[in-house]
Amino acid sequence: MKHILFLSIYYEPDLGAGSFRSVALVEELAKKLGNNGKVHVITTMPNRYQSFKKEALAHEERDNIVIDRVPMGAHKGGFVDQAVAYIHYYKGVKKITGNHSYNVVFATSQRLFTSYLGLQIAKKNRCPLYLDIRDLFVENITEIISNKLVSGILKPTLGIIEKMVFSKANHINLVSEGFMVNFKKYKKPNFTFFTNGIDDIFIGLEKRDALVNNPILITYAGNIGEGQGLEKIIPGIAAGLGSRFRIRVIGDGGTRKLLEDRIREEKIDNVEIIDPVKRDDLLSYYADSDYLFLHLNDYKAFEKVLPSKLFEYGASNIPILGGISGYSAEFASEYISNIFLFKPCDVNSVVKFLQSNQYSLQKRDDFVSRFRRERISKEMADSILSYL
Repeated sequence: MKHILFLSIYYEPDLGAGSFRSVALVEELAKKLGNNGKVHVITTMPNRYQSFKKEALAHEERDNIVIDRVPMGAHKGGFVDQAVAYIHYYKGVKKITGNHSYNVVFATSQRLFTSYLGLQIAKKNRCPLYLDIRDLFVENITEIISNKLVSGILKPTLGIIEKMVFSKANHINLVSEGFMVNFKKYKKPNFTFFTNGIDDIFIGLEKRDALVNNPILITYAGNIGEGQGLEKIIPGIAAGLGSRFRIRVIGDGGTRKLLEDRIREEKIDNVEIIDPVKRDDLLSYYADSDYLFLHLNDYKAFEKVLPSKLFEYGASNIPILGGISGYSAEFASEYISNIFLFKPCDVNSVVKFLQSNQYSLQKRDDFVSRFRRERISKEMADSILSYL
């Protein structure tokens, strides 16, 4: 019997792209393995948002899927908090895997250290390591941290770990082709580009009547963190548009308080912030919206990413406002219709567009067909299983 170790910080019932991606892939792997193998998932107790907590079992078995969840402790999403929480995960994974053997180790990683942990276990088991890289952690973190002394020490240290992990992996999947420029130097791994995808729950999501809201409703749903930079764009747009528009922000994260403080200080009354909601409830919020809003902070590192939110929004017929640049803007221009792209933090462009835009609803059937999660998960599962 074959055993696959599947490492992911986020898994159901946690919210977020990493969780949804992992669940779909694990289920596909288990289906393809059947009675010939098991998938051992080691994840964490739900921890992505402090304002969204859901109970989950520490250990459960579902046919040929075994799930162990490691408690991470409370954290607010900051770098130090997450580093401390990760230590709990690291120790928990090492303890759980101590008496197990595996044929393949798979690690899906937004942060470098899940990949590093995967390498350690793969070396111990003398088995292939398959990495799924969802972010350029070292590049991002050293740009975000403004303290030059800290980033000056951090970058070379993390760079050594990064080189060790990526140069020894057997296979690396990159969720964005924009990442490849950073990985060309690694000659050993095989590379694929399985992106995030569209879950069935969002397929067929439609707003049936154009501009029925008064005021016109713009919705953002997702993380509120340094990477999104919402505090740099939302207050300015809200003030510039005035009472004819309303902005709804659904989510939580490390910079939510900063966003709330700016809204309060600038006496803005056409923005509401709602705690994270279950996906079923999110559908109704989307269907009620006139525009769906997406934004990444104005960091150079983010020019290479491909936000998972593009796939979620793109499944609908609702117009999208996208504050993105680089590869993600190129991707959106090629595959997603009815999207207004603007440079990150460019308040004036958004205000000007919304004040003069001829509103329309458009289905995106070709995009949905091309990027369905089901198809991507099947192909990625085959890729992983080829290493057994």
